[in-house]
Amino acid sequence: MIALYSIASLLLAGLYLLVVAYLIKGWAALKRPLISTTGFTTKVTILIAARNEAARIRLTIDDIIAQDYPKQLTEIIIVDDHSTDDTANIIRSYAAQGVKLLQLNEDKPLNSYKKKAIAEAIALSQGELMVCTDADCRMGTKWLSSVIGYYEMHQPVMISSPVTYFEEKSLFELLQTLEFSYLIGIGAAFIGNGRASTCNGANFAYRKDVFYEVGGFKGIDDLASGDDELLLQKVAEVYPQKIAFFKNRDAVVFTHAKYTLQGFLQQRRRWASKSTRYKDKKVVALAVCIWLFNLSLLVNAGLSFYSLVYLKLFLVQFLLKYLIEVAFLLPITAFFKRSNLVGLLILLGPIHIIYFVYVGLIGNTRKYAWKGRIVK
Repeated sequence: MIALYSIASLLLAGLYLLVVAYLIKGWAALKRPLISTTGFTTKVTILIAARNEAARIRLTIDDIIAQDYPKQLTEIIIVDDHSTDDTANIIRSYAAQGVKLLQLNEDKPLNSYKKKAIAEAIALSQGELMVCTDADCRMGTKWLSSVIGYYEMHQPVMISSPVTYFEEKSLFELLQTLEFSYLIGIGAAFIGNGRASTCNGANFAYRKDVFYEVGGFKGIDDLASGDDELLLQKVAEVYPQKIAFFKNRDAVVFTHAKYTLQGFLQQRRRWASKSTRYKDKKVVALAVCIWLFNLSLLVNAGLSFYSLVYLKLFLVQFLLKYLIEVAFLLPITAFFKRSNLVGLLILLGPIHIIYFVYVGLIGNTRKYAWKGRIVK
């Protein structure tokens, strides 16, 4: 019995190695592309859905206004999602600089206010390309021009671009940055392998006509989250070879890690809640296998107190996991100029096993808090 269990544990480890090797290949396949730098013609609408973001939204708006993309081709629409702080007034104060405020006024409860906000903004937009970010993000002055330069030269219908954390103030936040780099790398690598599955809505662009062609958020609007990944998967069914990851440092958007463990877990539960709705069931199956691999690590760690066999099994699994993850994370963190973070993997590894199993269990079984609401 122990022998069979050991074989199963090692097979799961082998599968995990193959999956991460596939991701390494996908990231490497993404080369820094040529982009247009002059003669822009694309009318762009920048979309932000904001709720209770008074503390930071002014910085985000200032960064967007400072973009070096032609102002006559730029439209900025920010949707205030029933904020109870000063968010709407701050947005309104930028009206003279071309920032348009749209305020949601829903009289019936929704489960997906953010999708409603984005859909309402798109309906009012004048742009050809929708460029989405979040109300607490920062970006350099070449962010928009680099994304549009890529769009005009290569003509994808959807572009996922890099996001990272910054301004960390604790070890906990640094560990989140490393783990988030892993997640961004996964989304990029799948696109690099021609199998778009995940992305991040803080730096996401798509053609307006394609949004309507796939029915917008219809069919996924019962989930609070998923305005990015689930939309990407709808588009991938129609345009599997026209989705891109823009691997360019000028296009990086910066945001902040969660300050508390509770905030972090709520965020990851929200992200995990989308997984059962993934259209590519092979990706879902791989995610389940990875979850089982982490579960086997946790079980073997517990059983190692009773037998050295399980301790040896755990150490072999953990070493293989650690080495392949270092190989995956080194080029990703180098892209973000944060290679020093890989040294934290030895600390993050054991924590990540526990967290991954926990979030996998509760991500699709319980409601969670998001922006002061309880949603599912």
